[in-house]
Amino acid sequence: MEITLFYQKERKEFGRPVNAFAPSEVTVLEEFEHEDELVRNHVERNPTILDIQAKPDMSQQDVNTESFKYIPLGMCHMEGGWPKDIDPTEKDQTTRYRKKVEKDEEYIRQVKALGDAVEGDIKMNYAIDIYQEYFKGEYADHSSEPPSAKTLSVFKDPDPIKRTVSNISWYPDGGRKLAVAFSIMQFQDYRMEQMSYNSYIWDVNNPNMPETTLVPSSPLCCLEYNPKDPHLLVGGSYNGLISYFDDRKGELPVDTSIIEKSHRDPVYKIAWLSGKTPNECASASTDGQVLWWDIRKLAEPSEMLQLEDKGGEPGRLLGGCSMEYSSAGKFLVGTEQGKIIACSRKGKTNADKLGAVYEGHCGPVYGLCRNPFYPKFFLTCGDWTVRLWNEELKTPIMTSQYFKNYVQDATWSPTRPGVFIATKMDGTLDVWDYFYKQNDPTLSLQVDGDGLRTVKMQDGGTLLATGSVDGSVYMLELCEGLAVMQANEKNSVMQMLERESKREKNLEARAKELRAKEKRAAELASQGDGANSGEPWEQQVAKIEESFWTAVGGKDAAGEGEAGAE
Repeated sequence: MEITLFYQKERKEFGRPVNAFAPSEVTVLEEFEHEDELVRNHVERNPTILDIQAKPDMSQQDVNTESFKYIPLGMCHMEGGWPKDIDPTEKDQTTRYRKKVEKDEEYIRQVKALGDAVEGDIKMNYAIDIYQEYFKGEYADHSSEPPSAKTLSVFKDPDPIKRTVSNISWYPDGGRKLAVAFSIMQFQDYRMEQMSYNSYIWDVNNPNMPETTLVPSSPLCCLEYNPKDPHLLVGGSYNGLISYFDDRKGELPVDTSIIEKSHRDPVYKIAWLSGKTPNECASASTDGQVLWWDIRKLAEPSEMLQLEDKGGEPGRLLGGCSMEYSSAGKFLVGTEQGKIIACSRKGKTNADKLGAVYEGHCGPVYGLCRNPFYPKFFLTCGDWTVRLWNEELKTPIMTSQYFKNYVQDATWSPTRPGVFIATKMDGTLDVWDYFYKQNDPTLSLQVDGDGLRTVKMQDGGTLLATGSVDGSVYMLELCEGLAVMQANEKNSVMQMLERESKREKNLEARAKELRAKEKRAAELASQGDGANSGEPWEQQVAKIEESFWTAVGGKDAAGEGEAGAE
């Protein structure tokens, strides 16, 4: 038990009084006579520095650091892993194969993603055993633990008039920042005259105050970091303009497109293009156009594509509200009419650039995302469902149940091939894990009271950010079971997707056969109706048989007459 004594009196009222500094008379101890010779020999030195500290320097704290034993480690690497048709002893073949692999965008993405981790491991090569996990070859088994997620931070819109979080973009180098675009997407909303046009960039470690403010000429509907130069951002505005920012040059846009050459509707999606230079991007809008831009000259777009409806009225355009741009020049556009259009930039004419059309939603396609492990499979969300597609088929291979609220956005996990996240208008965040369950979400969280508009995963696969209608951005951390790939998961998910694709192909072939059979039956019925209109089918069959036997009997009679003449 700790004993504490409290004094309720002033210091002067208790204890022995201090009289050591009482005033006293001045007393001369010794007199020194003035010497002129010493004054003449005196030389003043300026400045004069003298250390008079007589006490030793002492630390306020004592720290004992943990000692490490340094062990030099090495690894014997032998050349191997070449395909069967490549002879590793032939320099021409190996050089040609290396060039082919280096041009692959997936190879470039993987090397870039592994660069920082490998650099850190190399620096610690003599401190820790960096190969101890490498040679185990084991996967973490999290199948027994329940899936979970926790909220780490909440980023609030600092403006008094709360706006919808229309887009979120993670900082490409480690996810240390979040770029958030705010806008009110309702047409002619009364708040638009009073609201701020600002969008913000937050440091994930400081959610209280934005690190950078972006001030466009119109509210930003989409905002994306450049994956090659993290200082550059490009955004699409509500009035159709394209602006690009450089966080080193202030809060205003470095350049903005002119209104005569821009979109005529809000720019719902913008994407950077992977190429030799980090300056090209593409934008999609509900005005029915996809425009390609070079941020060095935003006066006019470099190319243009009109999203024409092939099966509808001639000249009718489909409004684009989502886009997924792949590295090979092929991209998908989700439209307001519920259709997904496969497009290619390599076509010479507008019709050549438009490819297959996938129909599966009753409303606008708000979310569109390719699987990072299997690019030919992509995910869409719109109306009340989430659908999984194979680009070789016109119908979805897997469809979720119909929810009570609209599904606003969906995205794949970058580290697990069977996991994706979807947001709904009731404020619910659903985490689907197709490796374990296909009918229902593995984890469902009530994140916000209002609707969740958008969601974006960080490249590490653990962190995700989701934005709500009231201007709040929630950063959540998934458990290891939802972020770490399980044993044999990649092959199992691929087999499941291929099995569903094969099943859908068989159903399409069966439906096509039934349609052809019905068409033939309709044609026969129409022919019979034209020959014997108004008669029952049995009488028509009897007349046809009678005419047939009459024709056959006439031919036989004619043959017998010819034989008798001979």
